[in-house]
Amino acid sequence: MDLKKTALGIELGSTRIKAVLIDEKNIPIASGDFEWENQLKDGIWTYPMEKVHEGIRACFARLKEDVREKFGEELKTVGAIGISGMMHGYLPFDKEGNQLAEFRTWRNTITGPAAEKLSALFGFNIPQRWSIAHLYQAILNGEEHVKDIDYLTTLAGYIHWQLTGEKVMGVGEASGMFPIDSEKIDYDQRMIGQFKDLTGIDLRAILPKVLAAGEDAGTLTESGARFLDPTGSFGIPDGQEAGIPVCPCEGDAGTGMTATNSVRVRTGNVSAGTSDFAMIVTEGPLGVHREIDMVTTPDGSPVAMVHCNNCTSDINAWVNLFSEFCELMGIEAGKGELFTRLFRVALEGDKDCGGLLSYNYYSGEGVTDLDEGRPIFARTPDAKFSLANFMRMHLLSALATLKIGMDILTGTEKVVIDKLYGHGGCFKTPEVGQRMLSAAVASPVSVMETAGEGGPYGMAVLAGYRIWKEEGESLPDYLDQKVFANAKTTELMASEEDIEGFDRFLANYKKALPMEVCALKVMK
Repeated sequence: MDLKKTALGIELGSTRIKAVLIDEKNIPIASGDFEWENQLKDGIWTYPMEKVHEGIRACFARLKEDVREKFGEELKTVGAIGISGMMHGYLPFDKEGNQLAEFRTWRNTITGPAAEKLSALFGFNIPQRWSIAHLYQAILNGEEHVKDIDYLTTLAGYIHWQLTGEKVMGVGEASGMFPIDSEKIDYDQRMIGQFKDLTGIDLRAILPKVLAAGEDAGTLTESGARFLDPTGSFGIPDGQEAGIPVCPCEGDAGTGMTATNSVRVRTGNVSAGTSDFAMIVTEGPLGVHREIDMVTTPDGSPVAMVHCNNCTSDINAWVNLFSEFCELMGIEAGKGELFTRLFRVALEGDKDCGGLLSYNYYSGEGVTDLDEGRPIFARTPDAKFSLANFMRMHLLSALATLKIGMDILTGTEKVVIDKLYGHGGCFKTPEVGQRMLSAAVASPVSVMETAGEGGPYGMAVLAGYRIWKEEGESLPDYLDQKVFANAKTTELMASEEDIEGFDRFLANYKKALPMEVCALKVMK
């Protein structure tokens, strides 16, 4: 195997760091991963930076081991590298590169006043999880570290900086820090000026430089190679200087769009994992809605994003409970088998879940205007309390908030979607997640064979685009002609009964939402 004809994508997701290596035909050939989980520390959802370092190195070590086992050789180099991570959040550093505050992830809903004031100032929706909202909230809070900020970035931007020494990022990732001018592929200059007038801070001095997909974002340095692989065997093959091309880093939204070939206008995808979000490439800007974020594709096209903080965390918790029960009963059942069987039984449930209801809110949820979350399971005395209904309820609950936001796009804004793809952990079990999503959006949903790979695969493809694209070849054309021309895709349309059942479930969900508000008051 010619390792220089491969591309590597690494994504730091919410529950797993994963590396995917692809060959020049864009086929995954090796992978590695590392499981982790966020922590609620002093009221802030975070990951310790030492865990970030440990996780990415462990993930890469497992990738090397996979290459060794499959191909009998050492992974010493690759053709290109791309880094992705959870979008948004807050990672400030001083001139010496010292971290000034605990990493504040996308999951935090602690920037309400800042988000509201900036949205009014810009005439543009600024969600609470965006980096600029975190920065302005720190200013409003009078936090001492703000005066020392020399560089403000995201998790992907931080890793890219460590690998290359470059303070840059892809436009899709940058669009989750600050609003983007899609025509100029840069931060919106009017809003940059408004923020400077408001605070005295020149954001261009502290934010990463914006790059489009395929542009030169630097090369792997010797220290960057050591950061990724402390053993010293990677990045400097045969004694040569390090210099592997690195593509612009991207957020998990951009890699999801890439992994599902959803970067053309009027295409979209739904990513369903720890959080879930829909990304629809629009034909132009939309009206301002608190529930809708305007971000971009990795090549800068405007994208309407419905982002929900909560998706599978509650499902995971219940599967863990079932796993404990199996262990208690002396039954051997791996987590993968449990997920598959429990997801499949959901297909046998009543279309409206038989009167069962749940709210999967582990954290706050912007779409339904909740600053905190309390997972709730409730039922009426005459509800049909079966395992099938219980599992179907959790799957529909995971999509309910997303549906509320999607209705604004397709109803109020009349956004047209020609093709909708699903990807992420919820779609690993064939048919189940796909059918539930189709019932929610009342339209066909397609899933590619790479759907389970998700973001890391998309990041590897973007790394490949950096070195394999032809002169003037656009990202949409590259994906159509080079990556997905022969992709195996399954399309599924939910039945009318499925759609009507979801609508009844959602009506009950909305009606009983005050129960969640009450839980926040009484469950401390």
